[in-house]
Amino acid sequence: MADIDIRTVGRAGRITLTRPKALNAMSYEMCMVIDTALRNWCEDDAVDLIIFDAEGDKAFCAGGDIAELYATGTKGDYNYGRTFWRDEYRLNALIFEYPKPVISFLQGFTMGGGVGIGCHGSHRIVGESSKISMPECSIGLVPDVGGSLMLALAPGRLGEYLGTTGHRMGPGDAIYAGFADHFIPQSHWPDLIEILEASGCTNIIEKHTETPPNGKLAEIQSQIDWFFEGEGLTNILKKLRSEDQEFSTKILDTLQRNSPISMACTVEMLHQLRGANLTLHKALDMEYRFTYRAMEYGDFLEGIRAQIIDKDRNPNWQFADLDVPAAAVSKMLQPLGENALSFAEE
Repeated sequence: MADIDIRTVGRAGRITLTRPKALNAMSYEMCMVIDTALRNWCEDDAVDLIIFDAEGDKAFCAGGDIAELYATGTKGDYNYGRTFWRDEYRLNALIFEYPKPVISFLQGFTMGGGVGIGCHGSHRIVGESSKISMPECSIGLVPDVGGSLMLALAPGRLGEYLGTTGHRMGPGDAIYAGFADHFIPQSHWPDLIEILEASGCTNIIEKHTETPPNGKLAEIQSQIDWFFEGEGLTNILKKLRSEDQEFSTKILDTLQRNSPISMACTVEMLHQLRGANLTLHKALDMEYRFTYRAMEYGDFLEGIRAQIIDKDRNPNWQFADLDVPAAAVSKMLQPLGENALSFAEE
């Protein structure tokens, strides 16, 4: 298909996103083509490893293509979105559990759905231009595509900070937070890919790895832990409001633009996941509880309208005063029963 180039080169299964003008946004069809290719290569002895990359300088993948989600959701058809998220999450799990090395080259923006395909492999490579983030709360979702797993495992309360603010991580911070593994200058990528294709061996990656540029998150970790240690969004906001300093003011300004119900559910999800025997399946199950209800009961459609469709940047959020009742959070995250996410093909 025109939006993606899937082929075998040497010992490598190659998946290249080819929508640079759309920042390589992932459509449902692209997800399904990737899923099929990975399942075929899993049984192919001629393929030793998988390489994900993308055309263009601006983005590996800036997220999911949400135009169809909005078009169907505003007509009251929630099943398209539920199917999209279900199958996308299954693909995320397939990449995470893949029996062969999966190497991703993450230039420019890697956001949302891009994290789902680019940050679950065995070798996640960033370069000078890399900017990785989970900005879902700004459109009325929660960090999903398995991103909640990485947020729950991030140092201290970094997960709450990254998940609610959508902070963009450069290469050093992405490695520090657990979203990437190796910093390799982007000028080296073409030669490295050729060697990987020819050899089918990942040992060469370590030889190309360099020290990443200094990030900022480690320096502010103690401040993040202090402000985001609360039991819920209300506690976090209370602490932020109690301190009159540039750091807390900037965070508050960001949080006040995002969906309150999404942020409250993000904090609750991370707390629940940390308290469990954490697995990707559990994280995806929790995410799906929210996204299954996101159009009907959440702020997703309004978030897309304000940010993408009308672009007025003035969403009419539920709980606009940021006082989100615990019952509203429970409603969005309660188990789905027979509609729960499964990882078996149907």
